[in-house]
Amino acid sequence: MRAVMQNRIPLTVVAATIAASISMPAQADIQPPPTISVTGEATISAPPDLAQIEAGVTTDAKTAREASGANNDAMGKVLLALKSAGIAEKDYQTSRLSLQPQYSSQNRAGTNVLTGYRATNHVIVKLRDVAKLAGVIDAVTGAGANDIGGINFMVSNASKLLDDARAQAVADARRKAEIYAKAAGVTLGAPVSISEHGAAMPVLYRRAAAPMAAEAPIAPGEETLRVTVGMSWEIKANP
Repeated sequence: MRAVMQNRIPLTVVAATIAASISMPAQADIQPPPTISVTGEATISAPPDLAQIEAGVTTDAKTAREASGANNDAMGKVLLALKSAGIAEKDYQTSRLSLQPQYSSQNRAGTNVLTGYRATNHVIVKLRDVAKLAGVIDAVTGAGANDIGGINFMVSNASKLLDDARAQAVADARRKAEIYAKAAGVTLGAPVSISEHGAAMPVLYRRAAAPMAAEAPIAPGEETLRVTVGMSWEIKANP
């Protein structure tokens, strides 16, 4: 009699199992609401207010000591020219320093011949006043810099400008969505998703520069900041 009682299943468990099996198909049939999805874009242009240049000195000599010593003397003059131009020490730093042997073509024995050494030293300079760029280039080249590696123009308040572009991109997306909704005879509901496509970054203008003549003309132009967002809205049927 006890064995029969132990094999019985409570009625409450059976009822719960039946109810769950009935509700599962109904839940599987639930579909997400229809939506309208569009992409919004915005660009903002601004004149750069920061500049960056790389000035270098390259010297050749018969020995490593001579090449290194001459290079140190020449770079010292370049750094002094930067200081005289009003550039703060925190705004320039050494970026590349090297000393390499130089070889001529192979001789009759098939080996390279050591002809001397080449020392190079570069300094990266940040300019907080773009108007001083041409004058600084003139100063460092006059002091002995014989390698101007490049010029970068930047916008210091890029984050604030990008935030403004984000707001404009959202407004552009909503404008497009409303056009589609009107054409389809429906009404936009609440937004259900928003995502920023790619990395919202300022476009950096890099102008490679060979050794420049003094007082070379500089045209910074404008920086273009671009943001793209994807948005979706629920669709409501018109009454």
